[in-house]
Amino acid sequence: MTNTSNAVKKDRPWLIRTYAGHSTAKASNALYRGNLAKGQTGLSVAFDLPTQTGYDSDHVLARGEVGKVGVPVCHLGDMRTLFDQIPLEDMNTSMTINATAPWLLALYVAAAEEQGADTSKLQGTVQNDLIKEYLSRGTYICPPKPSLKMIADVAEYCYTNIPKWNPMNVCSYHLQEAGATPEQELAFALATALSAALNMALLLRGLRRADIFTPSLGWWRFTAQLGCAVVVMAGVAVWLATYWQLFDQPRWFAWGFWD
Repeated sequence: MTNTSNAVKKDRPWLIRTYAGHSTAKASNALYRGNLAKGQTGLSVAFDLPTQTGYDSDHVLARGEVGKVGVPVCHLGDMRTLFDQIPLEDMNTSMTINATAPWLLALYVAAAEEQGADTSKLQGTVQNDLIKEYLSRGTYICPPKPSLKMIADVAEYCYTNIPKWNPMNVCSYHLQEAGATPEQELAFALATALSAALNMALLLRGLRRADIFTPSLGWWRFTAQLGCAVVVMAGVAVWLATYWQLFDQPRWFAWGFWD
């Protein structure tokens, strides 16, 4: 239950979705529609490595990887097929995509427009955490400086055009898989969120802090796989304290408490 001033209301149910995508857009669409028919309430799209790194399926460097760890999306036709018969205006879609996040988000919006959707109502997330690609996974395309600009471009577009869309998901568990300790994982994740997503990328774009962060602190989310509960709690405390110092009016209700 959530206490909003004097009113008490029931929280919205959590989204239920599986991280999925494979072989072709058509086959993945069939999987999505089947899952939704069985009660799944959102979608989480896994893209194959060529799509993650900006290669078409027929590129020589894509050989052996097409459709292996996710769905290949090379153009608007693939995105249209991927969400065929799925009303995107009513859907909440997470797309785990980083280096090509601006392009994949553009294709998603275009597919929604073709469906006749009110794109201002689109809900979902793009991971768009390009910094951790240098530290762990390696699926980056551009040097850090233009990558930071793309993070900001996506955030600015979402803020002005699709305000219900989360333009970044700071994802830290890859760091632990690359050898970081829980403390290092948390430290790098916080550094990514603060330096890349806030200071270097957005605060320098001329958009007022209050316009972006006060109504939308829910944008900055963590996907963590930490082995120590103490580290997790310490990280939450640091995160909240940092926001309190940076912004005048933190969005406390994004964290589920009020007083």
